[in-house]
Amino acid sequence: MSKPSGPSVPRGLTVRVKKTKKRSPASHAWLQRQLNDPYVAAAQAQGYRSRAAFKLIELDDKHHLIRKGARVLDLGAAPGGWTQVAVQRGAHSVLVLDLLPIDPIAGAVIMQGDFNDADMPEKLTAALGGKADLVLSDMAPNTTGHTATDHLRIVGLAELALDFALEVLSDGGSFVAKLFQGGSEGEMLTRLKRHFSSVKHAKPPASRKGSSELYVVATGFRPG
Repeated sequence: MSKPSGPSVPRGLTVRVKKTKKRSPASHAWLQRQLNDPYVAAAQAQGYRSRAAFKLIELDDKHHLIRKGARVLDLGAAPGGWTQVAVQRGAHSVLVLDLLPIDPIAGAVIMQGDFNDADMPEKLTAALGGKADLVLSDMAPNTTGHTATDHLRIVGLAELALDFALEVLSDGGSFVAKLFQGGSEGEMLTRLKRHFSSVKHAKPPASRKGSSELYVVATGFRPG
């Protein structure tokens, strides 16, 4: 099976959404953005559950994260776009964990629960059939609109994901997590550099230009 690629949707005429009293300005802006987003159109055309699937496709194309036969753990995966990509790109075992229920995805095992539970690393390692080769986290907290607060909250969530990854990753494994730009992730980056041979920031083209999101991509895990 060939690897899924990014969107090849030509940009057509801009769709204009009529303003109505029933729709708030924020809802109006979101709807117009969705209707004019080529990644949204491509996700619908290619059967992905979200446009975020293309972020992982682009990250994998550049950093070669998903190896054939790999064990992949996808944290906070709802609705499942990243999981679909991991399966399509040849991962042997793909395990999904989320607090929210997720509709079945062929080729993946879905578990509902909290990765912070004390016994979860052991449960997931057993379900994967061994340590994970790749831990993915596209998790983000609900935003408040206050940039500094939102940054601190997502860094805290990413640090928890890193704590978990350090318990379940195999030697040489990789870790990917979403962050927001803001400069408060210094301590996390220090830990990453201690445990991984390569640590990079990445902003895939599928991330909206106006968004402050970026991803940390850490490869070459060194246990201990």
